Amino acid sequence: MGTKTQLLGLLPLLLLLLPPPLRNYLWTDQAAGGRVGHGRLQVYHPIILFPGISCPNLEARLTDAYVPSLPRCGALKGEGWFPLWNNTQDLVDHDYVPCLLEQMSLVYDPVLNDFHNQAGVETRVPNFGSSDGFTAKDDVGRDVFCLLKLRQELEALGYRDRETLFGAPYDIRHTPPSPGQPSQVYSDYFARVKDLVQHASQKNGNKPAILIGHSFGARAALDFVNSTPLPWRKIFIKHMFLISATPITGLVQVVTNLASGPTVIVVPTVKPLDLRPMWRTFASSLTSFPSPMVFGYEPLVVTKHRNYSAYDYMDLLAALGFSTDIGKRVLPTKLKVDAPMVPTTYFCGAGIQTPNQVIYWESNFDAVPEYVYGDGDSVVNLVSVLAFVKEISRQQRQSNTPFKFVKIANASHSGIVSEESSLRRVMTEILEANC
Repeated sequence: MGTKTQLLGLLPLLLLLLPPPLRNYLWTDQAAGGRVGHGRLQVYHPIILFPGISCPNLEARLTDAYVPSLPRCGALKGEGWFPLWNNTQDLVDHDYVPCLLEQMSLVYDPVLNDFHNQAGVETRVPNFGSSDGFTAKDDVGRDVFCLLKLRQELEALGYRDRETLFGAPYDIRHTPPSPGQPSQVYSDYFARVKDLVQHASQKNGNKPAILIGHSFGARAALDFVNSTPLPWRKIFIKHMFLISATPITGLVQVVTNLASGPTVIVVPTVKPLDLRPMWRTFASSLTSFPSPMVFGYEPLVVTKHRNYSAYDYMDLLAALGFSTDIGKRVLPTKLKVDAPMVPTTYFCGAGIQTPNQVIYWESNFDAVPEYVYGDGDSVVNLVSVLAFVKEISRQQRQSNTPFKFVKIANASHSGIVSEESSLRRVMTEILEANC
């Protein structure tokens, strides 16, 4: 008992050895009885948040060129911008789900090798630049998901929207393109993010920015940084945090979402199978296929008539009804992982059942499948994370650029930024990077 008392007495002295932002955070936590985040930073680096794929909102405007399949879907034609992907319960209450499926669907142009909206449908991502510009799409998730807890912690420390805290929401239907492939939407998005980073820096005494991405947002943040010249990164990026990233090395859930319908976007009372036709038009549905370099020849999809490994995507996509042109665009080529060459911390959860294999016993992709599970964060397979991190770490080490990998036991894909124990670990690293 005496030894424990002596150690507790030394705690304030040990805290004094920490960098000021981290010391203030932990010291105030101790006084607050262990609650997360009640300190205040005196010096900020601006922070830009990149949310997960279900979080950004989307607005639409219908022009005369739009020909609705149902009369009610054209009711807002000529009425200006309206929320299309914002509140899923409203979609159900107003019987607008069939219109959503039509108006959010993309069209692939094989000549341009790019995706665009349906004729007569214009879209935009509202509130770009605001950390409040993205939300969960139902009342249940609004108090938990889409980096809300993280934002609250940062605001408790004194961060303020559009002053020191910013957001970079994106069009969830599109994806950062592979090298040599076009994406007009992402070319425009990356240009806006670059302007936002520079604006945030200039607004805060030319301090470089901290980028924080979660899930698909981490992929967007990483690809953005890799699209910029290295000298620019050295000036404007202080640190990057990749949290539960969807890595280029892939995840099995990408395959299951294509086959059985998405679990990453949810509409009340609507089955994933009913969302599947819309989801399959998204460029984002066709990215992060499990890499053959990581998953090898192990069957990812098992059916009555044949199995499909990471080497069999062209055959699998054909079985799912995709065109050859689409298959060629998304077919994984030689795995190329590019490290950001800025100080980076990578967080992942582990110890949670995560699909490793999906089984359709009767070869019917409309039937509810069975799953074989492995390790991961419930969404991203740990084997993929470890392969990705190994290569990132190697490149960062060769360039003498700091890289830290933090694996948190029993942290789920979304819980890592919402549950107190893992959120505290994330916040501690963020505050350390503020030094």
